[in-house]
Amino acid sequence: MAEETLRESQKKVLEYRSGFMGISAVPGSGKTWTLSHLAAKLLLTVDLKPDQEILVVTFSNSAADNFTSRIGRIVREYGLLEGYGYRVRTLHSLAGDIIRERPELAGLGNDFRILDDSESDEILDDLCQDQLTSREAFFRQLLKDDLSAKQADKEMRPPDGGIPKLLKELAVSFIRSAKNEGLLPADLAQRLRTRPVTPLFQVLADLYTAYQDRLKLLGAVDFEDLIYFAWKCLRTDNELVAQLAHRWPFILEDEAQDSSKQQQDILRLITEKSGNWVRVGDPNQAIYQSFTTADPRLLKEFLSRPDVLSLDLPESGRSCQAIIDLANRLNHWVQTSHPNLDVRDSLSYPTIIPTGANDPQQNPATLPDSLSMISTPFSSEEELNFIVKDVKAWLNRHPEDTVAVLASLNSRVSDIANVFKVHKIDYVDVLMNVPRETQETIGSVVNLLKLIFYPLDQKVAARAIRVFYRHLRDDAALNSEVATALAWFNQLDRLEDFFYPNEEDTLTSFHDREEAAASLLADFRAAVLRWHQAVYLPFDQLMLVIAQDLPLEAFELATVHKASAYIKTQMDSHPEWSPLDFIGILTDIAKNERKFFSVTQTEDTFNPDLYKGKVILCTCHKAKGLEWDKVFLTSVNNYDFPSGADTDAFISEKWFIADRRNLQAEILAELASVISSDAPPAYPGIGKLEDRNKVIRDRLRLFYVGITRAKSSLTISYNTGRGSGKPALAYQALLEGSHHV
Repeated sequence: MAEETLRESQKKVLEYRSGFMGISAVPGSGKTWTLSHLAAKLLLTVDLKPDQEILVVTFSNSAADNFTSRIGRIVREYGLLEGYGYRVRTLHSLAGDIIRERPELAGLGNDFRILDDSESDEILDDLCQDQLTSREAFFRQLLKDDLSAKQADKEMRPPDGGIPKLLKELAVSFIRSAKNEGLLPADLAQRLRTRPVTPLFQVLADLYTAYQDRLKLLGAVDFEDLIYFAWKCLRTDNELVAQLAHRWPFILEDEAQDSSKQQQDILRLITEKSGNWVRVGDPNQAIYQSFTTADPRLLKEFLSRPDVLSLDLPESGRSCQAIIDLANRLNHWVQTSHPNLDVRDSLSYPTIIPTGANDPQQNPATLPDSLSMISTPFSSEEELNFIVKDVKAWLNRHPEDTVAVLASLNSRVSDIANVFKVHKIDYVDVLMNVPRETQETIGSVVNLLKLIFYPLDQKVAARAIRVFYRHLRDDAALNSEVATALAWFNQLDRLEDFFYPNEEDTLTSFHDREEAAASLLADFRAAVLRWHQAVYLPFDQLMLVIAQDLPLEAFELATVHKASAYIKTQMDSHPEWSPLDFIGILTDIAKNERKFFSVTQTEDTFNPDLYKGKVILCTCHKAKGLEWDKVFLTSVNNYDFPSGADTDAFISEKWFIADRRNLQAEILAELASVISSDAPPAYPGIGKLEDRNKVIRDRLRLFYVGITRAKSSLTISYNTGRGSGKPALAYQALLEGSHHV
């Protein structure tokens, strides 16, 4: 965007030179562009010393890469040296940098390791299972009295039972919240010496202690530890604070609505002396409050401070006028008319303004099909059929458009994926823990590893041949030769005679008849023999030996290296495991049944423009930061989007728990009472109303996010679920007085 076409709101932001500034940016307002230009402007106008930098902090690796490339392009245009005078960090990488300055302050060695979520998940799974086994009678007491013995057994049985899943959720929430409050297990134990707690609280406190002990044994920290220890280092060492404050005299923070108390405090401590802190975010897109320690109130409080220059970025060229009007109506209704007065603060101004006539990013035109609000009370199956029909029709009319189907729950996205498979609709599932490319790459290595450890299994060997030559699938002639080779191979009586022939090589006679197919088998056999010679290597290294014999692209090879490193951590943690155990882990990754943070062509980012003509399936949470020409926003009912009415149900109030108690709300309320020494003791039902209101706020913002993902066309529908579900209260309000189907 040229200087002369800057929006007035952007000009005001770029006039900043020092002090505290907060910016409320509506969806599609170009906040990344604006913050990148501000960083470049400061490089031009601020007298930085050779050892000083402007620090840009964001939340994801993809956002950090985006900022780095954007700022680099801008400084090149200004004739400055790219990469000099600025630094871009995620909050977690910044925390790691801070700890490495003085790791002894955190009680860590210089070689501490950072666990990824999959590793910490495994540790928690093991510890939760220990608790379930040792305290089974206690957990059974939490169940409803009217459950049959068979139902009760099912809810107690891991991994799919309700109690194992709930215990894991409680443990994650408890540990995150305790660390966000600055309480490690020793601190918590000190407080509990003089204060009685509920049995469930004690279970979670014990889990927390065991979890941290396991991390200490591994010499590792998790992502919450990174934030906690960085915060602790800064609070402990004023010299370190002064050193970092000098190094980064300006901090520009993106996605500030998703900050936790500790994350905000880290940046506050560094900027306290200079007072140069710019925070950009959209409180209306704070949709992680129910899942993390993020607190959107923190940004709102910052924006309202008298020493903060508060500005808006209200213009957006993303959506057509009909969609903008709908989002603004939702915003206004929530603030002025929501019957639950406690949640009217869920959304806030500014409302969205379309771009001006001279703006290079013009809003899409509003057309007759730009907004379709379905008032029909579909059953769950009827809504799926409606989506299938409407998606097919849209793709036929708009084959080059980007299209997404959004739902609030993972289970509903899975339902949609299953029905799309039946109707042969080409889709991409963003929900997948492991990207398809990674699944295929790991799956290939698994199939070849199985051949090493099951050398006489004919089916395993035949599958290995297909995998070994999977790169020939698009070559009709060579693929035909592979089929010929397989047909001969499957007729063999003894595999050992093929791999290790004695006097007569059976492959010789086949070569005389089918030279090309036999050559393929000969090359495959030679590779297998090399792998046999390498079988004495540690399992993680054997994986790399096999990968070297496959025609893998760079990102696929990087994926195998990442998986090999992951397996090495498992080998260190479980020296008693056999190679078959590790094959099982890799198989779970290949089946998308185990989380794995891979290296793919689109790691940590997703570009809808790469999937034109395909349908993207994801949750509204995963859709944040993305946009599509056409969006189907589904299941907007009073279960997925409750508002607090008597008929609403809340996911956190589990049906199998006696009296539908909200155990997570109770535990977090009890934790707060333990932290505050003058708070009353916990009791059943404590925190339930507060948690309901928190969920309602989160879901109202989620509805807003879902609406603002659409550029040219939006269809909204709901289903009644298994009972007499109704449209979400906010959706009912939008339907009233609107043209709908």
